[in-house]
Amino acid sequence: MTTTTTPRILIAPDKFKGSLTAAQVAESLAAGLRQENPRARVHTLPLADGGDGSVAAALGAGFQALTIPITGPAGNPATTTVAFDGTTAVVEVATTAGLQMLPPGQLAPLSSSSVGVGQAIRAVLAHRPARIVLALGGSATTDGGAGMLAALGVVFTDHLGRAFVPTGATMDQIAEADLTGLVDLDGVELIAANDVDNPLLGAHGAAAVYGPQKGATPADVEALEAGLGALLRRLWEAGWPADEAAGVPGAGAAGGLGWAAMLLGARMVSGAGFFLDLLDFDHHAAGCDLVITGEGKLDTQTLAGKLPLVVAHRAGPVPVIAVVGHNALDTDRLPAHGIEAIHALSAMTEADSATDPELSAALLRQTGQHIARTLTPVPRTTDTADTF
Repeated sequence: MTTTTTPRILIAPDKFKGSLTAAQVAESLAAGLRQENPRARVHTLPLADGGDGSVAAALGAGFQALTIPITGPAGNPATTTVAFDGTTAVVEVATTAGLQMLPPGQLAPLSSSSVGVGQAIRAVLAHRPARIVLALGGSATTDGGAGMLAALGVVFTDHLGRAFVPTGATMDQIAEADLTGLVDLDGVELIAANDVDNPLLGAHGAAAVYGPQKGATPADVEALEAGLGALLRRLWEAGWPADEAAGVPGAGAAGGLGWAAMLLGARMVSGAGFFLDLLDFDHHAAGCDLVITGEGKLDTQTLAGKLPLVVAHRAGPVPVIAVVGHNALDTDRLPAHGIEAIHALSAMTEADSATDPELSAALLRQTGQHIARTLTPVPRTTDTADTF
Protein backbone atom coordinates (compact mmCIF):
# COMPACT_ATOMS: atom_id res chain seq x y z
CA MET A 1 0.00 0.00 0.00
CA THR A 2 1.27 3.47 -0.91
CA THR A 3 0.45 6.68 0.96
CA THR A 4 1.69 10.26 0.78
CA THR A 5 3.48 11.79 3.72
CA THR A 6 5.41 14.89 4.65
CA PRO A 7 9.01 14.54 3.42
CA ARG A 8 11.63 13.45 5.92
CA ILE A 9 14.21 16.20 6.29
CA LEU A 10 17.72 16.06 7.73
CA ILE A 11 19.31 19.41 8.63
CA ALA A 12 23.09 18.89 8.74
CA PRO A 13 25.02 22.19 8.60
CA ASP A 14 28.42 23.44 9.66
CA LYS A 15 28.67 26.53 11.87
CA PHE A 16 28.20 30.07 10.57
CA LYS A 17 31.56 31.33 11.81
CA GLY A 18 31.34 34.46 13.95
CA SER A 19 27.59 34.19 14.20
CA LEU A 20 26.02 30.84 15.10
CA THR A 21 27.14 27.36 16.06
CA ALA A 22 26.16 24.45 13.84
CA ALA A 23 23.54 23.45 16.43
CA GLN A 24 22.05 26.96 16.43
CA VAL A 25 21.93 27.00 12.62
CA ALA A 26 20.20 23.63 12.54
CA GLU A 27 17.67 24.50 15.24
CA SER A 28 16.80 27.85 13.65
CA LEU A 29 16.11 26.21 10.29
CA ALA A 30 14.14 23.45 11.99
CA ALA A 31 12.04 26.00 13.89
CA GLY A 32 11.08 27.71 10.63
CA LEU A 33 10.21 24.42 8.95
CA ARG A 34 8.07 23.32 11.87
CA GLN A 35 6.39 26.69 12.19
CA GLU A 36 5.25 26.51 8.58
CA ASN A 37 4.42 22.82 8.81
CA PRO A 38 3.94 21.51 12.39
CA ARG A 39 3.80 17.96 11.03
CA ALA A 40 7.21 18.22 9.38
CA ARG A 41 9.45 15.22 10.02
CA VAL A 42 12.68 17.05 10.80
CA HIS A 43 15.90 15.78 12.35
CA THR A 44 18.99 17.88 13.09
CA LEU A 45 22.62 16.76 12.94
CA PRO A 46 25.11 19.61 13.58
CA LEU A 47 28.37 18.88 11.74
CA ALA A 48 31.97 20.08 11.67
CA ASP A 49 34.87 20.02 9.23
CA GLY A 50 37.74 19.57 11.66
CA GLY A 51 37.97 23.23 12.64
CA ASP A 52 36.39 25.15 15.49
CA GLY A 53 33.01 23.71 16.30
CA SER A 54 34.23 20.12 16.10
CA VAL A 55 33.87 19.52 19.84
CA ALA A 56 30.42 21.11 19.86
CA ALA A 57 29.32 18.86 17.01
CA ALA A 58 30.59 15.78 18.84
CA LEU A 59 28.79 16.84 22.03
CA GLY A 60 25.61 17.32 20.03
CA ALA A 61 25.97 13.76 18.76
CA GLY A 62 26.08 12.38 22.31
CA PHE A 63 29.72 12.66 23.39
CA GLN A 64 30.37 13.74 26.97
CA ALA A 65 32.21 16.92 27.92
CA LEU A 66 35.52 16.84 29.77
CA THR A 67 36.62 20.19 31.20
CA ILE A 68 40.41 20.50 31.29
CA PRO A 69 42.58 23.31 32.69
CA ILE A 70 45.25 24.44 30.24
CA THR A 71 47.58 27.32 29.46
CA GLY A 72 46.15 29.48 26.70
CA PRO A 73 48.11 30.56 23.61
CA ALA A 74 49.14 33.85 25.25
CA GLY A 75 50.31 32.11 28.45
CA ASN A 76 47.17 32.84 30.45
CA PRO A 77 45.32 30.20 32.53
CA ALA A 78 42.35 28.84 30.61
CA THR A 79 40.05 25.85 30.34
CA THR A 80 39.05 23.82 27.33
CA THR A 81 36.34 21.28 26.64
CA VAL A 82 37.15 17.93 25.11
CA ALA A 83 34.45 15.62 23.74
CA PHE A 84 34.75 11.96 24.80
CA ASP A 85 32.50 8.96 24.27
CA GLY A 86 34.54 6.39 26.17
CA THR A 87 36.55 5.45 23.09
CA THR A 88 37.20 8.56 21.01
CA ALA A 89 38.29 11.96 22.32
CA VAL A 90 38.03 15.11 20.20
CA VAL A 91 40.55 17.84 21.05
CA GLU A 92 40.07 21.15 19.30
CA VAL A 93 43.00 23.45 18.51
CA ALA A 94 40.66 26.46 18.34
CA THR A 95 39.82 26.09 22.03
CA THR A 96 43.28 25.06 23.24
CA ALA A 97 45.59 27.32 21.20
CA GLY A 98 43.14 29.30 19.11
CA LEU A 99 42.83 32.84 17.83
CA GLN A 100 39.50 33.09 19.64
CA MET A 101 41.36 32.71 22.96
CA LEU A 102 43.47 35.85 22.49
CA PRO A 103 42.32 39.21 23.86
CA PRO A 104 40.37 41.18 21.23
CA GLY A 105 42.70 42.94 18.84
CA GLN A 106 45.83 41.42 20.39
CA LEU A 107 47.23 38.90 17.93
CA ALA A 108 50.47 37.21 18.97
CA PRO A 109 52.13 35.71 15.89
CA LEU A 110 55.57 35.35 17.52
CA SER A 111 54.82 34.81 21.21
CA SER A 112 51.79 32.50 21.13
CA SER A 113 52.16 28.80 21.94
CA SER A 114 50.46 25.48 21.26
CA VAL A 115 51.26 24.19 24.76
CA GLY A 116 47.54 23.96 25.63
CA VAL A 117 47.02 21.36 22.91
CA GLY A 118 49.60 19.08 24.50
CA GLN A 119 48.17 19.67 27.96
CA ALA A 120 44.71 18.66 26.75
CA ILE A 121 46.06 15.51 25.08
CA ARG A 122 48.00 14.58 28.20
CA ALA A 123 44.89 15.02 30.39
CA VAL A 124 42.76 12.95 28.00
CA LEU A 125 45.24 10.08 28.13
CA ALA A 126 44.27 9.54 31.77
CA HIS A 127 40.82 8.45 30.50
CA ARG A 128 42.45 5.73 28.37
CA PRO A 129 40.98 6.61 24.96
CA ALA A 130 41.49 4.28 22.02
CA ARG A 131 41.55 7.24 19.66
CA ILE A 132 42.32 10.96 19.92
CA VAL A 133 41.18 13.27 17.15
CA LEU A 134 42.93 16.62 16.77
CA ALA A 135 40.69 19.17 15.03
CA LEU A 136 43.37 21.44 13.58
CA GLY A 137 41.52 24.61 12.52
CA GLY A 138 41.62 28.04 14.14
CA SER A 139 45.12 28.15 15.65
CA ALA A 140 46.72 31.37 16.90
CA THR A 141 50.29 30.17 16.68
CA THR A 142 52.98 29.20 14.19
CA ASP A 143 55.27 27.33 16.55
CA GLY A 144 55.41 24.08 14.59
CA GLY A 145 53.71 22.30 17.46
CA ALA A 146 56.74 22.88 19.70
CA GLY A 147 54.53 23.93 22.60
CA MET A 148 52.39 20.82 22.20
CA LEU A 149 55.47 18.60 22.08
CA ALA A 150 56.93 20.24 25.18
CA ALA A 151 53.70 19.61 27.10
CA LEU A 152 53.90 15.96 26.02
CA GLY A 153 57.40 15.54 27.40
CA VAL A 154 59.85 16.67 24.73
CA VAL A 155 62.55 18.75 26.42
CA PHE A 156 63.98 21.62 24.36
CA THR A 157 67.22 23.21 25.56
CA ASP A 158 69.16 26.25 24.40
CA HIS A 159 72.91 26.54 23.82
CA LEU A 160 73.48 26.95 27.56
CA GLY A 161 71.58 23.75 28.34
CA ARG A 162 68.58 25.58 29.75
CA ALA A 163 65.19 23.97 29.16
CA PHE A 164 62.48 26.18 27.69
CA VAL A 165 59.19 26.00 25.79
CA PRO A 166 59.77 27.43 22.31
CA THR A 167 57.42 29.91 20.66
CA GLY A 168 57.51 31.24 17.13
CA ALA A 169 60.05 33.82 18.18
CA THR A 170 62.39 31.41 19.97
CA MET A 171 62.40 28.23 17.87
CA ASP A 172 65.74 29.30 16.43
CA GLN A 173 67.23 29.16 19.95
CA ILE A 174 66.73 25.39 20.23
CA ALA A 175 70.10 23.63 20.50
CA GLU A 176 68.76 20.17 21.30
CA ALA A 177 65.51 18.24 21.56
CA ASP A 178 65.36 15.30 23.98
CA LEU A 179 62.56 12.82 23.24
CA THR A 180 63.20 10.40 26.09
CA GLY A 181 60.46 11.86 28.32
CA LEU A 182 57.73 11.78 25.68
CA VAL A 183 54.40 10.43 26.96
CA ASP A 184 53.51 6.89 25.96
CA LEU A 185 51.07 6.94 23.04
CA ASP A 186 51.26 3.21 22.32
CA GLY A 187 47.83 1.76 21.68
CA VAL A 188 46.27 5.17 21.00
CA GLU A 189 45.23 5.98 17.44
CA LEU A 190 46.04 9.62 16.77
CA ILE A 191 44.15 11.37 13.98
CA ALA A 192 44.76 14.87 12.65
CA ALA A 193 41.64 16.26 10.96
CA ASN A 194 42.02 19.20 8.62
CA ASP A 195 41.08 20.42 5.16
CA VAL A 196 44.27 22.14 3.94
CA ASP A 197 47.16 20.59 2.05
CA ASN A 198 49.97 23.05 2.79
CA PRO A 199 53.46 21.71 3.57
CA LEU A 200 55.36 22.94 6.60
CA LEU A 201 57.85 25.21 4.82
CA GLY A 202 58.15 27.35 1.72
CA ALA A 203 55.95 29.73 -0.24
CA HIS A 204 52.89 27.57 0.44
CA GLY A 205 53.86 26.67 3.99
CA ALA A 206 52.53 27.45 7.44
CA ALA A 207 54.30 30.77 7.95
CA ALA A 208 53.92 32.21 4.45
CA VAL A 209 50.26 31.35 3.95
CA TYR A 210 48.74 31.51 7.41
CA GLY A 211 51.16 33.69 9.37
CA PRO A 212 49.65 36.96 8.05
CA GLN A 213 46.18 35.80 9.10
CA LYS A 214 47.57 35.53 12.63
CA GLY A 215 49.08 39.01 12.60
CA ALA A 216 52.53 38.27 11.21
CA THR A 217 54.31 41.05 9.30
CA PRO A 218 56.58 40.18 6.35
CA ALA A 219 59.54 40.29 8.75
CA ASP A 220 57.66 38.05 11.19
CA VAL A 221 56.98 35.56 8.41
CA GLU A 222 60.70 35.37 7.63
CA ALA A 223 61.49 34.80 11.31
CA LEU A 224 58.82 32.13 11.65
CA GLU A 225 60.03 30.35 8.52
CA ALA A 226 63.58 30.32 9.87
CA GLY A 227 62.37 29.11 13.25
CA LEU A 228 60.36 26.27 11.74
CA GLY A 229 63.45 25.22 9.80
CA ALA A 230 65.49 25.20 13.00
CA LEU A 231 62.87 23.16 14.81
CA LEU A 232 62.82 20.68 11.95
CA ARG A 233 66.60 20.23 12.13
CA ARG A 234 66.64 19.69 15.90
CA LEU A 235 63.84 17.10 15.76
CA TRP A 236 65.53 15.34 12.85
CA GLU A 237 68.75 15.21 14.86
CA ALA A 238 66.74 13.72 17.74
CA GLY A 239 65.69 10.82 15.51
CA TRP A 240 62.31 11.78 14.08
CA PRO A 241 61.63 11.79 10.29
CA ALA A 242 61.06 15.52 10.49
CA ASP A 243 62.24 16.37 6.98
CA GLU A 244 60.12 13.69 5.33
CA ALA A 245 56.98 14.67 7.24
CA ALA A 246 57.44 18.38 6.44
CA GLY A 247 56.47 17.84 2.81
CA VAL A 248 53.34 15.81 3.48
CA PRO A 249 50.14 17.68 2.50
CA GLY A 250 48.64 19.10 5.69
CA ALA A 251 51.96 19.41 7.54
CA GLY A 252 51.49 23.18 7.56
CA ALA A 253 48.01 23.02 9.09
CA ALA A 254 47.51 24.96 12.33
CA GLY A 255 50.91 26.63 12.23
CA GLY A 256 52.73 23.32 11.83
CA LEU A 257 50.71 21.35 14.36
CA GLY A 258 49.78 18.98 11.53
CA TRP A 259 53.48 18.22 11.07
CA ALA A 260 54.12 17.75 14.78
CA ALA A 261 51.09 15.47 15.06
CA MET A 262 52.42 13.30 12.24
CA LEU A 263 55.76 13.02 14.05
CA LEU A 264 53.76 11.62 16.97
CA GLY A 265 52.28 9.04 14.62
CA ALA A 266 49.06 10.79 13.64
CA ARG A 267 47.16 9.89 10.51
CA MET A 268 46.13 12.95 8.48
CA VAL A 269 42.51 12.86 7.28
CA SER A 270 40.05 15.16 5.54
CA GLY A 271 38.16 16.86 8.34
CA ALA A 272 34.76 17.05 6.67
CA GLY A 273 34.64 13.41 5.59
CA PHE A 274 36.03 12.16 8.89
CA PHE A 275 33.48 14.03 10.99
CA LEU A 276 30.62 12.83 8.81
CA ASP A 277 31.77 9.29 9.63
CA LEU A 278 32.35 10.05 13.31
CA LEU A 279 28.86 11.56 13.68
CA ASP A 280 27.23 8.75 11.64
CA PHE A 281 25.87 10.96 8.87
CA ASP A 282 25.05 8.05 6.54
CA HIS A 283 22.76 6.49 9.14
CA HIS A 284 20.97 9.76 9.80
CA ALA A 285 20.54 10.46 6.07
CA ALA A 286 19.16 7.00 5.29
CA GLY A 287 15.52 7.21 4.26
CA CYS A 288 15.47 10.99 3.99
CA ASP A 289 13.75 12.85 1.18
CA LEU A 290 15.76 16.06 1.62
CA VAL A 291 19.03 17.08 3.25
CA ILE A 292 19.69 20.72 4.16
CA THR A 293 23.31 21.66 4.76
CA GLY A 294 25.29 24.89 4.84
CA GLU A 295 28.13 27.01 6.17
CA GLY A 296 28.89 30.66 6.78
CA LYS A 297 30.31 31.40 3.33
CA LEU A 298 30.04 29.53 0.05
CA ASP A 299 33.07 30.24 -2.16
CA THR A 300 35.75 28.60 -4.26
CA GLN A 301 37.19 26.89 -1.16
CA THR A 302 33.84 25.14 -0.79
CA LEU A 303 34.27 23.72 -4.29
CA ALA A 304 37.62 22.27 -3.22
CA GLY A 305 35.75 19.81 -1.00
CA LYS A 306 34.50 21.59 2.10
CA LEU A 307 31.63 20.27 4.16
CA PRO A 308 28.57 21.24 2.04
CA LEU A 309 29.97 19.45 -0.99
CA VAL A 310 30.98 16.42 1.04
CA VAL A 311 27.44 16.28 2.44
CA ALA A 312 25.95 16.55 -1.04
CA HIS A 313 28.19 13.77 -2.33
CA ARG A 314 27.38 11.47 0.58
CA ALA A 315 23.64 12.22 0.47
CA GLY A 316 23.17 11.44 -3.21
CA PRO A 317 20.75 10.69 -4.77
CA VAL A 318 18.77 12.46 -2.02
CA PRO A 319 18.22 16.13 -2.98
CA VAL A 320 20.40 18.63 -1.10
CA ILE A 321 19.73 22.31 -0.38
CA ALA A 322 22.47 24.61 0.93
CA VAL A 323 21.70 27.49 3.29
CA VAL A 324 24.64 29.86 3.74
CA GLY A 325 25.44 33.17 5.32
CA HIS A 326 26.87 34.52 2.08
CA ASN A 327 27.18 33.05 -1.40
CA ALA A 328 30.24 34.34 -3.24
CA LEU A 329 29.78 31.98 -6.19
CA ASP A 330 27.10 34.02 -8.00
CA THR A 331 24.85 31.02 -8.59
CA ASP A 332 21.69 29.75 -6.92
CA ARG A 333 22.46 26.07 -7.47
CA LEU A 334 25.37 23.69 -8.04
CA PRO A 335 23.83 20.78 -9.94
CA ALA A 336 27.20 19.30 -10.89
CA HIS A 337 27.94 19.00 -7.17
CA GLY A 338 24.53 17.69 -6.13
CA ILE A 339 23.21 20.93 -4.61
CA GLU A 340 19.79 21.77 -6.05
CA ALA A 341 19.32 25.19 -4.46
CA ILE A 342 21.33 27.73 -2.48
CA HIS A 343 19.73 30.18 -0.04
CA ALA A 344 21.98 33.02 1.21
CA LEU A 345 21.11 35.15 4.23
CA SER A 346 23.04 38.10 2.79
CA ALA A 347 20.54 38.26 -0.07
CA MET A 348 17.71 38.75 2.43
CA THR A 349 19.04 41.84 4.22
CA GLU A 350 21.31 44.85 3.80
CA ALA A 351 22.61 44.38 7.35
CA ASP A 352 25.68 42.26 8.15
CA SER A 353 24.13 39.06 9.47
CA ALA A 354 27.59 37.49 9.85
CA THR A 355 28.16 39.56 12.98
CA ASP A 356 24.58 39.50 14.26
CA PRO A 357 23.53 36.14 15.73
CA GLU A 358 19.94 37.25 16.39
CA LEU A 359 19.49 38.45 12.81
CA SER A 360 21.07 35.28 11.44
CA ALA A 361 18.74 33.11 13.51
CA ALA A 362 15.69 35.10 12.38
CA LEU A 363 16.68 34.85 8.72
CA LEU A 364 17.30 31.13 9.07
CA ARG A 365 13.81 30.68 10.51
CA GLN A 366 12.40 32.59 7.54
CA THR A 367 14.44 30.40 5.19
CA GLY A 368 13.12 27.30 6.91
CA GLN A 369 9.57 28.55 6.40
CA HIS A 370 10.27 29.23 2.73
CA ILE A 371 11.73 25.76 2.20
CA ALA A 372 8.72 24.20 3.94
CA ARG A 373 6.37 25.97 1.50
CA THR A 374 8.22 24.45 -1.46
CA LEU A 375 7.90 20.88 -0.22
CA THR A 376 5.35 18.47 -1.62
CA PRO A 377 4.12 15.20 -0.08
CA VAL A 378 6.03 12.13 -1.21
CA PRO A 379 4.68 8.66 -1.93
CA ARG A 380 5.81 6.03 0.54
CA THR A 381 4.97 2.37 0.98
CA THR A 382 3.69 1.41 4.42
CA ASP A 383 6.60 -0.99 5.01
CA THR A 384 9.26 1.67 4.40
CA ALA A 385 11.64 1.90 7.36
CA ASP A 386 11.31 5.10 9.37
CA THR A 387 14.62 6.41 10.64
CA PHE A 388 13.14 9.29 12.65
